[in-house]
Amino acid sequence: MPTKQPAIRAVDLADVLAYLVVLGLYVQFFPNVISESFSLTLLTAILMKLALEIITWAKKRTLQRLRRADSVLARLISIGTLVLLLPGSKFAILWLTEFVFGGAVKLGGFFAVTLLIVVLMLSRAAVRRVLGEKL
Repeated sequence: MPTKQPAIRAVDLADVLAYLVVLGLYVQFFPNVISESFSLTLLTAILMKLALEIITWAKKRTLQRLRRADSVLARLISIGTLVLLLPGSKFAILWLTEFVFGGAVKLGGFFAVTLLIVVLMLSRAAVRRVLGEKL
């Protein structure tokens, strides 16, 4: 009988913890990044985990399609999709945060959220590298 993979993996919890730390530091050091409570920061970290997983999946799929494209039109469509995904994902995260939390959580503007996402992805990679096979 095949083993069922748990709904929440250890690596997912490690990602959320890394995101929570980064978001907490952003709230502390950047005045335009606001979270009204620790609970909202935790929920924002979980929301960011979900959103970044979906965005990362979409970008990987688009890159796969670009590499496998056998016509100029297919390549252009894949490149156009990437061009829309890169800045569009930042706007999607800003909109999603506003939609879910209203004014209780603000991630700053486009450039602040871009820097935040870069730092989140770097912290995620660092945590995964440190914990490596233990996850």
